[in-house]
This record gives sequence, C-alpha cells and structure tokens, in this order.
Amino acid sequence: MMKKIIYLVFVLIAFTTSLSAQKLSGVERMAMVDSLLTQRYYKTPYDTNYVVRPEGQLTLKVRMNQTGNDFHAKGTVNDVYAKADLKTSYKTTFSIAAIYRGIGIGFALNPAKWKGAYKDYELNFNYFSSRLSLDLSYQRSESLQGDMFLDNVPKQLESGDATMKVLNVAGYYTFNHRRFSFPAAFTQSYIQRRSAGSWLAGFSYQGGSIKTTKALLERNADAPETRIYVGHLGIGGGYGYNWVLGKRWLLHFSMLPTFVVYNRNNMTVRGERKKAQQMRFNMIFNERAAVVYQFSQRYFAGATLVMNNSVFDDDKVIVNQNKWRARAFFGMRLGKPGSSLRAIIKNKNRRLK
Repeated sequence: MMKKIIYLVFVLIAFTTSLSAQKLSGVERMAMVDSLLTQRYYKTPYDTNYVVRPEGQLTLKVRMNQTGNDFHAKGTVNDVYAKADLKTSYKTTFSIAAIYRGIGIGFALNPAKWKGAYKDYELNFNYFSSRLSLDLSYQRSESLQGDMFLDNVPKQLESGDATMKVLNVAGYYTFNHRRFSFPAAFTQSYIQRRSAGSWLAGFSYQGGSIKTTKALLERNADAPETRIYVGHLGIGGGYGYNWVLGKRWLLHFSMLPTFVVYNRNNMTVRGERKKAQQMRFNMIFNERAAVVYQFSQRYFAGATLVMNNSVFDDDKVIVNQNKWRARAFFGMRLGKPGSSLRAIIKNKNRRLK
C-alpha cells in the first residue's frame, strides 16, 4: 500500500511540474498521467512464463461478501466455572468496484444494516503484492448470541447482551515470488498461466474482548459482569499453491499455521481476573482458498474464502475463535489490449494530418 501511495505522489508531482513547464490541454494532461500508470502497470515483477498482466485498462467487478465469527471460551475463576459458546449473525454485503491500471475504488452496501437488523460494524483490508500480503479485519458486534454456563447453570445470551471487539491480522512473505501470485487468485490483477507453489513465512495476531452489556445486567440481576480478553501473537510458515487447469480455471489453496509466542488472554467474572499462562503450545491458523474461471480475456468470475482460527488451551483459560469471510464475484475488463490514452491521441492526430 505504501509503495502505491508513494507512486501516486510521484505522479502528481510530475503532473504539476509538466503543467508549469508547458501548456497542455486537459486531454493531453490526462494522457500523460495515463502513460505513467500504463508503464507501471506492465512493469511486472513476475516471470511472464508463469504470471502476466491481463489486457485492458479498466476492470469492473461486482461482489457478494459474507462474514461470520464464532467464539468459544471456558475457565474457572474464583471457584466458579464459566463457559461460553457464541456466534455473531452472518453479515452479507454487495459491492461494486472499478480498477484502472491497478488502482481502484469501490462501494459496498449492507441491506440488513440499512434496515436496522443489527448495529454491527466490520472493516476488512487486504493487500497483495508479489512478495508481501496482508489480511486485516476489525469487527465490533452486538449480535453475539448463544449458550453460556455459569457454575453449570445454563443461560441464554441474546443479541444485544454482549459486545465483541476483535482484530485479526495475518502477514505473509512469498519465497517463490517470481512464479507464484496471490493477486492472481484474490484480486485478478494478474493471470497465473502455469501452475506454481511457494513456501510462506509470516505472523498472526488476534486480539479483542467480549463484555456483557449494561442492558443484560439491568434485565437480569443474577447475570455476572463478565469480560473475556484475547490477545496473542504467533509466527510460523506454510505453503500455497496455484493450480492452473487448461486456460480457464485457477484453483488456489494456502495455509499458514503460526505458533503463539506471546499472549495476554484472561477472563474476569465479577471483578475477579484469571490470567492464562504466558507460554503454551498454542496456534493460530490462517487459510485461504479461491477458484477463478476465465470465460475469455474480457470476462471472469469466481469465489474466495479467508479463515482465521485460533486454538489456545491451558489449565486456566481455554479460548477458540473462528473468523471467516467468503466472497463471490463477477468481473469484466474494458479497453483494447496494450492501448493507452496517449497512444489513442497520437493515432487520432496522425489520421487528422
């Protein structure tokens, strides 16, 4: 992301300098910027026998996204056994995006939230380059619901009784970055021509909390004020593979298991806190899957799945979280192969002469 920002700043500086040095029409100014973007777009860091840029200047995509999160925790605090098996409501959004020479803008719509079905909020950010990739998601949810047990007495947690805040981050480094492309599977900004895989190195972080709300405590005087905090960091390695079938299908699967090297997990019930041990053999798993079908050079469709699963277990606090995001999409590419606005203007001037 930072490299893109720096490049855009460079384009703006070059654009301003050119304006002060010569008198250009509005179309010619746009052509100059387009030429710089085109050079950047086709300057691929990959082995072109394996990965290439798709033709066409503009890509339009429509997407349907669905996310979910379930959370499980148990432990004994102040001689009181507590257990929770909770999940959020599924969130479905529809979005459209326009990408020009690798730089895009999008708009998403959540029909259920507009109707007031829930007050949940979620932010997802993904960055893919030839070597580095990053998944980040932040979720604030009041739609948690499920079963809770306090000293073996069952209780039902309803939507609005608890608030959950969760941050998930996963970073990847791709070793075979010349032949294996994450963007080909997840952004379609490149096309994988031959099957290839790569070993991966990376890190994971999961942090957040679940806390009972005042509304629950006011409605049920026997309900304990409870707060579950999760914070753990893991490092590890894995493998990813892009499998090309014929000239139309691309199948992707990757897994990055990481070992927890630091944690701040704890559970607080009625003001009594119990901390988890600092070093245990616990893990965070990050999985990705995708399928892309190329109808032609112009049209494509597919689906992706990203999952984060944590397993933390010791003799005091046991925590397990499963966050997932699924996406289905359809896209089309517009523009003639290899064309740029500057080239179009030159050809038009030649015809006029």
